[in-house]
Amino acid sequence: MKDLNPPIQIDQRIFDLYDEYCHGSMARREFFAKASTLTAGGLLMAQSLIPEYVQAQTISFTDPRIKAQYVNYPSEGGSSGQMRGYLVQPTKAGPAPAVLVVHENRGLNPHIEDVARRLAAEGFLALAPDGLAPVGGYPGNDDEGKDMQAKLNPTKLWTDMKNSALYLKSHPLSSGKLGITGFCWGGGVTNSLSCALGTGVQAAAPFYGDAPAAEQVANIKAPLLLHFAENDPRINAMWPPYETALKANKVSYQPYTYAGTQHGFHNNSTPRYVELAAKLSWERTLAFFRTQLI
Repeated sequence: MKDLNPPIQIDQRIFDLYDEYCHGSMARREFFAKASTLTAGGLLMAQSLIPEYVQAQTISFTDPRIKAQYVNYPSEGGSSGQMRGYLVQPTKAGPAPAVLVVHENRGLNPHIEDVARRLAAEGFLALAPDGLAPVGGYPGNDDEGKDMQAKLNPTKLWTDMKNSALYLKSHPLSSGKLGITGFCWGGGVTNSLSCALGTGVQAAAPFYGDAPAAEQVANIKAPLLLHFAENDPRINAMWPPYETALKANKVSYQPYTYAGTQHGFHNNSTPRYVELAAKLSWERTLAFFRTQLI
């Protein structure tokens, strides 16, 4: 795998601008232009942050431990009434505990598919839904994917994720126990699905996701494992009131903040990736799911 640790020291202002680019309407050209004015070498720093998915694959499509396929299923109340997802099962016989993997704000890109394969290789039945499926699916690049997702009705998109969770939980290959994980936008969906599905979820592990509304937290019945980046002011500002609500409602939870990390540190396709933090957070997530789902 290509070494994706930054060959140059990336200015924090470039990381901050990249976060704005990822979560707002800024186009790539504008991101590069603004980065070039911030500091010497800013353009090179910005260019290095663009994901390189092929080099970041960790589990091969042909890994003998897994079997992967794209599946279609109904989604009443969603963007189109139909959904498509990437279903990855362990090759060993028998039903398996299920984990929904929710993508970032750009559709089902290759990194999220790789995460689903990682889970299946560890014995879980994983489904990574593509929220862009009703409008043609992930387009092959994140810029178009981000624009496409931004144009979707957010309530219908969220409903597609909820229906994906219910489809996975009731799948013939599922043991009936459901875990959820997600990253960025998907981390927020992980939190909100934990509220909406109540006892239908047995474990949830959001990575740097938006907190749900405080009044919804009482509906959470599953234990939570929450991962945060140290340098992520937008997400981290939501944590104190969220934690207060979790305590008030006696929800079991364990938060971790990883020193020296940026939002997106688990994604090994860009230099935001921090290997030690990513591996530790993933080991904790696997151990958590094994404890709660198996």
